[in-house]
Amino acid sequence: MFARLGRIVAHRPRTIIAVWAVLAVLCYVLAGLGLHGESVFERVSTSEPSVPGSESVDGRNLLAQAQDAGASVTLVLSGLDPADAAVAGALTEARQELGAIPGVASVIDPLALPDGVANPAAAPLVAASGDGFLVVVDLDPSLSPSARGTAIGAVAQRLGTVPDDLRDVAPDVTGIVGGTSLIVDEITSQVKKDLRTGEGLTLPIALVAMVLVFGGFLAAAMPMAGALASIAGGLATVLGLSYLLDVDSSVINVVTVLGLGLSIDYGLLMVSRFREELHHLVDDDGGRAARRRRGDGAVAAAVERTMATAGRTVAFSAVTVAIAVASLLVFSPQILRAIGAAGCAVILIAVATALTLVPALLTLTGRRLLRPGLLSRIPGVRSVLARTMDTQSPEGAFSRLAGRVQRRPWWFLTGSVALLALLALPLAHLELRSSTTGLLPPGSTQRQFVETLAREYPAATSPAVTVVAETSLDEGRAWATALESLDGVAAVDAPTAADAYVVIGVRPDTPDGGGPVARDVVEQIRALDPDFPTWVTGQAAFQIDFVGALQQGAPLAATIVALATLVLLFAMTGSFVLPVKALLTNLLSLAASLGVLVLAFQDGHLEDLLGFVSTGGIETYVLALVVAFGFGLAMDYEVFLLSRIKELHDDGHPTLEAIRLGLQRSGRIITSAAAILIIVFGGFVAGELLVIKEVGFALAVAVLIDATIVRLLLVPATMTVLGRANWWAPRWAKRLHARLGVAH
Repeated sequence: MFARLGRIVAHRPRTIIAVWAVLAVLCYVLAGLGLHGESVFERVSTSEPSVPGSESVDGRNLLAQAQDAGASVTLVLSGLDPADAAVAGALTEARQELGAIPGVASVIDPLALPDGVANPAAAPLVAASGDGFLVVVDLDPSLSPSARGTAIGAVAQRLGTVPDDLRDVAPDVTGIVGGTSLIVDEITSQVKKDLRTGEGLTLPIALVAMVLVFGGFLAAAMPMAGALASIAGGLATVLGLSYLLDVDSSVINVVTVLGLGLSIDYGLLMVSRFREELHHLVDDDGGRAARRRRGDGAVAAAVERTMATAGRTVAFSAVTVAIAVASLLVFSPQILRAIGAAGCAVILIAVATALTLVPALLTLTGRRLLRPGLLSRIPGVRSVLARTMDTQSPEGAFSRLAGRVQRRPWWFLTGSVALLALLALPLAHLELRSSTTGLLPPGSTQRQFVETLAREYPAATSPAVTVVAETSLDEGRAWATALESLDGVAAVDAPTAADAYVVIGVRPDTPDGGGPVARDVVEQIRALDPDFPTWVTGQAAFQIDFVGALQQGAPLAATIVALATLVLLFAMTGSFVLPVKALLTNLLSLAASLGVLVLAFQDGHLEDLLGFVSTGGIETYVLALVVAFGFGLAMDYEVFLLSRIKELHDDGHPTLEAIRLGLQRSGRIITSAAAILIIVFGGFVAGELLVIKEVGFALAVAVLIDATIVRLLLVPATMTVLGRANWWAPRWAKRLHARLGVAH
């Protein structure tokens, strides 16, 4: 099948390249313009990760329906005295102009109240330090989405000029404009900036790295062409999903980095194997094939052999990665389902480019890939390329490393496991968080807005825990007294009636709305058994429900991935032992990667180096993403290595020799691909959005650990200790593999 596909591609390379070029351009245009004038960045949204149908989501929805409030925009003024009569006079014109903006329902500030700041109702609007006050503009809840967006923009623009209006009477006045919609806009804008930053940093550096691997720009450009097509397809996929699901803005970056990394991975393998096969044809023909003209069939034969070997490995690897990513679809949170669906789509695009676009480019370039590039003529560069570019020698650094491991396999096995276990230790105190403005960089305007509100206007902020009760106001008041006695509760707001419901705000005795104290308060309230229905919502409640959904879906997801891994690796190797070994080593590698993530981000040991402020935990869905993607990438390299070892073993090499030579032939590609992936993921660590930093860092660490400790040391040591037992399977399974197994 793969050889046949190779023949088809080799006969129609220009047509295939043209089709991919058109598709890529269309996808980029579609992602930028959208189906109805909305780009992919305008279609995505940002909110706390939630679970549809959970108590926290139902409570939030009931609260929104009962209160029926419109959007609001708030100005936080600092550096002025609210009791100054001159300030009140200077604010009058701005208040009138704000009220005249279409869609504005009310303009509220303490100076507009009778007796001004002396009015008790003004207290929530005056800074606790006495150095400022709030101006709150509420919009009509009946506005259409487009009218609401226009009104918010106009109000925010006018509020932004209010400090200038007050400068004559308060020279030191400053202001910050904020609100829920502005927070969402800033996070979405940051996603776009981080995407440009990540691609701007990683693509050039990745190209340079591939030039060092292949010794020239021509070979290096082929995986990059597949990567660009995959990014285009990934963006278009996210746009399409936005019409079916509520897609979080971070999905764009996650899908982009996955498509970029896998395309480079697969492209590297295909180009390297093509050069190897073309070298074999040249060597077998005494070098005459290199001197023949195009059309003699040597290039087509090399493409066909490449597809039959590396192409099969790429397809096999893509299936294993897709299954790992598809496991996210079994979870109920929509953000995980969106990433799972978009991830599977971008994996399909990446493997399609590797099996069609890259071979088509290889066909057109042909023998030129065997000639030294222009860079190799530069004396200083020539010596560097001699150490970095791929070689066709059956013996080298990786075979020598494997030989050293095989001489003392138990030492390397024990040492590798001990090191991975040590790195995994911080995982024991993992905390999960669901953040909003905490995802933004410390200097973000909206983050400063929220932090200032929490510090100076606690009475004007929403309580960390909100209870919606379906009861009368009198019963709600009576029950609220029971909430005051709960551990960790600092205050309970006076219950308010909202249609058929009563709303009760509960304020834990800590400013951390998602910390252990707030979570304990939620659990205590949910454990109470009043005579009426209640719903508890808020950041801590969202976290608890999200973690519960992860725990509920984890067994099924793990079972699917484990069974698929065992079946697929058995189909490739015919062994019962190697699939189990792969599962265990991959899980140990993942645990180590997550331990380093906790150490860096939750414990905050890399705050200064990476430029973030720790939230005291890891974002809830980052854990699921890192496990799914990290396991998939680990299986990617496992397939790369095992396919070469199995190929050599099938050719008659003894097991230990097959391990040594297999590592030599695949080690450079694995480490090169890993280095480039680390560059790709590292580029997204350079972004500002915390969740993207966490994902990029965790996956970079996962790849680093897997491509070094696991693939170069642990796997050769384990397979050496197992010896002939590597290939063990019951007789019935061997007969089954002989009929249905995958073979080169």
